[in-house]
Amino acid sequence: MIRDDILGSLPVHTALPALERALDGHGCAVLCAPPGTGKTTLVPLALAGLLGDGPVRRVVVAEPRRIAARAAARRMAWLLGERVGERVGFTVRGERAVGRATVVEVVTTGVLLQRLQRDPELAGVDAVILDECHERHLDADTVAAFLLDVRAALRPELRLVAASATTDAAGWARLLGDAPVVTARDVSYPVEVVWAPPGSPVRPPHGMRVDPVLLTHVASVVRRALAERDGDLLCFLPGVGEIGRVAGQLAELGAEVLQVHGRAPAAVQDAVLAGSSGSLGPSGVSDPAGSSGVSAAGAVSSPGRRRVVLATAVAESSLTVPGVRIVVDAGLAREPRTDHARGLSALTTVRVSQAGAAQRAGRAGREAPGTVYRCWSEAEDIRLTRFPSPEIKVADLTAFALQAACWGDPSAEGLALLDAPPTGALAAARSVLSAIGAVDEAGRPTDRGVRMSRLGLHPRLARALLDGAAEVGARRAAEVVALLSEQPPREYGDDLAAAWRTARRGSDGYATRWRQEVRRLTSATNGERPEPKPEPRPQRDSGPTYGSGSGSSGSGPQVGSGSDDVVAGIVTALAFPERVARARGAGAFLMVSGTGAELGQGSGLRSAEWLAVAVADRPAHSASARVRLAAVVDEDTARTAAAHLRVAGDEVRWEDGDVVARRVERLGAVDLAVRPLKRPEPGLVRHALLDGLARHGLGLLHWTRDAHGLRERLAFLHRELGAPWPDVSDAALLSRTEDWLEPELSRARRRSDLERIDAGQALRRLLPWASGDAARLDELAPERIEVPSGSRIRVEYGGPQPVLAVKLQELFGLGETPRVAGVPVLVHLLSPAGRPAAVTADLASFWRDGYRSVRAELRGRYPRHPWPEDPSAAVATRRTNNRR
Repeated sequence: MIRDDILGSLPVHTALPALERALDGHGCAVLCAPPGTGKTTLVPLALAGLLGDGPVRRVVVAEPRRIAARAAARRMAWLLGERVGERVGFTVRGERAVGRATVVEVVTTGVLLQRLQRDPELAGVDAVILDECHERHLDADTVAAFLLDVRAALRPELRLVAASATTDAAGWARLLGDAPVVTARDVSYPVEVVWAPPGSPVRPPHGMRVDPVLLTHVASVVRRALAERDGDLLCFLPGVGEIGRVAGQLAELGAEVLQVHGRAPAAVQDAVLAGSSGSLGPSGVSDPAGSSGVSAAGAVSSPGRRRVVLATAVAESSLTVPGVRIVVDAGLAREPRTDHARGLSALTTVRVSQAGAAQRAGRAGREAPGTVYRCWSEAEDIRLTRFPSPEIKVADLTAFALQAACWGDPSAEGLALLDAPPTGALAAARSVLSAIGAVDEAGRPTDRGVRMSRLGLHPRLARALLDGAAEVGARRAAEVVALLSEQPPREYGDDLAAAWRTARRGSDGYATRWRQEVRRLTSATNGERPEPKPEPRPQRDSGPTYGSGSGSSGSGPQVGSGSDDVVAGIVTALAFPERVARARGAGAFLMVSGTGAELGQGSGLRSAEWLAVAVADRPAHSASARVRLAAVVDEDTARTAAAHLRVAGDEVRWEDGDVVARRVERLGAVDLAVRPLKRPEPGLVRHALLDGLARHGLGLLHWTRDAHGLRERLAFLHRELGAPWPDVSDAALLSRTEDWLEPELSRARRRSDLERIDAGQALRRLLPWASGDAARLDELAPERIEVPSGSRIRVEYGGPQPVLAVKLQELFGLGETPRVAGVPVLVHLLSPAGRPAAVTADLASFWRDGYRSVRAELRGRYPRHPWPEDPSAAVATRRTNNRR
């Protein structure tokens, strides 16, 4: 029986007429409905015609997460008084509840993306609702772009609704072709905000690390909130690890502590969403007469106990956790990040956005007035970003690039996206696709690439599944890829083969999901229907056996053969060939990509010679990645997996301050074999020497004082007169070494040979001999100038103006400042002791105005030297009065 009383009370009900008019007139609409208004449950039923006398339409609802998809379908089926799988069903990866009568199907965006690639017309579908589009997941943005293409080219009648509580309505309206924006009134109950910042300093998050001080503070805020407010409590934390640590600090709380995250078993997730007032019947319909709940461990909870639900962002959207009146928000979220320089992709911890914080706070006011405790200050709140970072801006784009290529737009330039993909990230993604044979030179998908796109895996994992099946068998390849597609819990350890054995014999939520994924991947690889029942658990394997034992190149294991360790290594290396790593000692490794990697102190992998790294991140202030999950491989496997990175040949280069010549075989950045090269090719040696000169400068040559002086004179003439006088800067000289360093450079073999090249003699080759101007060098830029005393004084050309440093008495009688190439020199007038007494570029002015003060100051100090009253008429001398 349809629960009309509940459906009629949902606030979004009043917005349905406007939404229908918008879709009838435009075909697209943006629905802004605050939390608790029923947009996720009522709108699909109304558009499908299940609540009135209108025509029945088939509606697909796309949710960002599996838990949200299951919960939405369960809630809608309950509102219709039916079982899930009748008129309302759902499809998520590894689980499907859909019947012939189903007209509303809730799917994840990933499932819808695969469906669009197989059937672009979405035959039989009348409307698509993109729920929680504010979260800006990459799959959701891609689905929206594809759907707009479908509407424009194939299905103009297909209805499209972008729905969210905190979306960028104007941006989505523009994207949907200036679609109408329909807003539902906010009837959520008031939520009081309590600012609860930590009392002691907290280090900002980095990577996956969260300061334990903050987690301790969150636990204390949970205790405080339970003491100050009534009702159940929902606490938002960034990840599974933080949930476990906070749960450990609440063990003696006296309330039921539940954990909700993507890895929790579906039954536990559903039980939390059903609430302590209703249990789940076998049909999946909430039984209002029930009174039991399910704990995170699957135990039956006691009636009447308050609940503390520790959750990740899975509880942020599309879900109502019954009984919640209090929200404690740690203020952190997890977003994907890609380090293209190191070839690492991982989740990182960031501050929650204002939109995310609003969504979280709304959970407290879904059923009654509530309170949100925010573990940050009001001043910090103003500085939060408005919306979360779009995944397309920060995530690995390899899967997106393959989807775009299979859609027929390899450049993605024709896709209607809110944000364009970064050029560098998209180029890196295309490089990966080309390396694994998913696209051709033009970026078009190959048959292999199309098959990869339909496996529902990251292209790297799809490559490992297809190629690994040929090496080790479809079933075993699927088992390893299933481990790689969802990282095992931390307690499984960092040895992938050991984690594989743990998953086989495990009975936890992860092991259950792993078995489902194995069946799906095995079926997809073999092209068979999935097994209807889970297979019996295999017997426990014997201990690890590192290496294949072959030792010969190219003699990999036969299909289905080899120990778990060998198989895990082969498949992982196929997925991540750039992360094959060789030991450097003390638990340190070097990946073929050039990135260093380190194992934890207690890791059992530290004795391995080669690893294939599956998961790694980079700690703060560390140049090396930290290995989270890896498999042991041998050198043969490493060579095969990373064959496209293998180079071999003679290598002559400048290294450690000299020329190094050797014959090398290298896998990326890892040296496999190195031997000295006795007779390197002269051209390679010359190139290496030039590299050394570029790195260390021309100071590697032999420079006398005269050579430095010649270079400075030539630089001066080039600056003042230009051509034909040569540019002798480092860059200019290095660009024309063949004009002045030959034949000495071609004869050199090492650094010591460079040090014997006379730079002064070499520079003279650059003088303008052909024009005859070389003969005027001493005239235009003389090395020395004869002064009135008869001395020949060196001119320094190293500064912006030529400098003549001479004792004052030697210039008596000289009325004009000497010039070189028409430029007056800067005269440094020295005392009899050779110390600077005055500086002038106008000698006549100095004799007239400045000399008196110098004479008055120095006459008494140097009485034996002449200090005439009229220096312009005096006789220049370099002698004292007595000697004169």
